[in-house]
Amino acid sequence: MITIRSSRDEDIHRITEIYSYYVLNTTYTFEIDPPSAEEMTKRRIDVLSKHLPYLVAEQDGLVAGYASCNWFKPRAAYRFAAELSIFLHHDACGKGLGRQLLNALIEKAELAGIRKLIAVIGDSKNERSLALHRAAGFSHVGTFKSCGWKFNRWLDVYLMDKTIGEGGTTPPE
Repeated sequence: MITIRSSRDEDIHRITEIYSYYVLNTTYTFEIDPPSAEEMTKRRIDVLSKHLPYLVAEQDGLVAGYASCNWFKPRAAYRFAAELSIFLHHDACGKGLGRQLLNALIEKAELAGIRKLIAVIGDSKNERSLALHRAAGFSHVGTFKSCGWKFNRWLDVYLMDKTIGEGGTTPPE
């Protein structure tokens, strides 16, 4: 059984483990060195301090993935636009878990007042992530060509976005 819930302090080691796999083995993130559990804790606290969602998907008592969003840019004018992050344990991919987690994140982000969600996808050849975001209604808005360098090759950054809630049709409350 899969449970999507708010993250807890005790989840950070599993979250760090999941993310470290992608840092070390893929171009889905442009980080080169895996962050420590302490650094991942700081990142989580930053998200939560802004009253934004930081969720986990729990399966059979283990965290199988996590998703969060944070303001797209630090300036206050961007507080209604958030960049999302979603990572699944590599053994949990391709089973529909990412879709459930992303849908829950979209719902929680809207409740937090976010009007625009932005996906900054490392490596434009990341077909799983592209398909996940397309299925959730995200649209391609641009590509930064040869923007990152990892594993001895240039990588594109693929940008997608999705308007949620009232989007830009009304002023925020």
